[in-house]
Amino acid sequence: MDVPEAADACARVVDEVGGAVVADREFLDRVTLGILARGHVLLEDVPGTGKTLSARSFATALGLEFSRIQFTPDLLPADVTGTNVFDERDGSFSFSPGPIFANVVLADEINRAPPKTQAALLEAMEEGQVTVDGETHDLPSPFYVIATQNPVESEGAFPLPEAQLDRFTIKTSIGYPDEDGELELLRRRAGRVEQSPTVDRVLDSDAVAALRKVPESVRVDDDLLRYAAALARATREDRRVEAGVSPRGTQRLFETARAAAVIAGRQFVTPDDVKRVAEPTLAHRLVLTPDAAVNDVDERDVIDDVLDRIAVPTVEAPEA
Repeated sequence: MDVPEAADACARVVDEVGGAVVADREFLDRVTLGILARGHVLLEDVPGTGKTLSARSFATALGLEFSRIQFTPDLLPADVTGTNVFDERDGSFSFSPGPIFANVVLADEINRAPPKTQAALLEAMEEGQVTVDGETHDLPSPFYVIATQNPVESEGAFPLPEAQLDRFTIKTSIGYPDEDGELELLRRRAGRVEQSPTVDRVLDSDAVAALRKVPESVRVDDDLLRYAAALARATREDRRVEAGVSPRGTQRLFETARAAAVIAGRQFVTPDDVKRVAEPTLAHRLVLTPDAAVNDVDERDVIDDVLDRIAVPTVEAPEA
């Protein structure tokens, strides 16, 4: 699969999902970025905005196996990863896979679960495997986590640890629809019997695997590599930031910029690609100082200020 074919595949997936989820194109493109960049996506929003529907719709459109895990305060790690079950007939243990064994896993309301259970996702998200009783089990490929969380002001919700936030390539939100969007939501509901809209399959697992390899062929000039590194380093020097973007975050910025170029149908990255993905890729990785938190400083504002301060390189499009 080449870049134009990948761009067309992404557009068809987004169009199909957009027929079920009332959301702006930018949100749908950001979720697609996570898929292309071989990362994971965190959706933060109030209940009822369509986070679960979005995850299920993407899984269906991509032709992938879908699993949903409802995170609750009493959820145990074994409820996520699976456990060894004793067979009385032959006196042996056999592994019973948990709901994490799917291509697209929806970790619903992840910040309502205890830290030990949240940590059960870390190995799966980073390594594509889980370890149970000392035995390692590979997860299906492709493997993609879409986690949702309620705002920390919600009852029974707690902030995710920085180490876990850093595992998510993209963090974004749907937000409330505007007046026209909410009206469209009601019109769609009036036109069907089922409460939830349906989505058709656009791709299959083999096509998704090929799709996720395409960004590796995208060209990134040295000036843009320096620009991405400068953005990350500038967050560490900001007086409002206690812990800036990690080297892992710098790498994720590089990967999402390439994915953005693919979605745009280009075989090279531009400065606008880097700027477009900087906020959803970097903002959630910042740890603000106590003074900044008290003064209601938003991590996204820090990223915007960094983008304003760092000089943008001039990159010419390569000749055909």
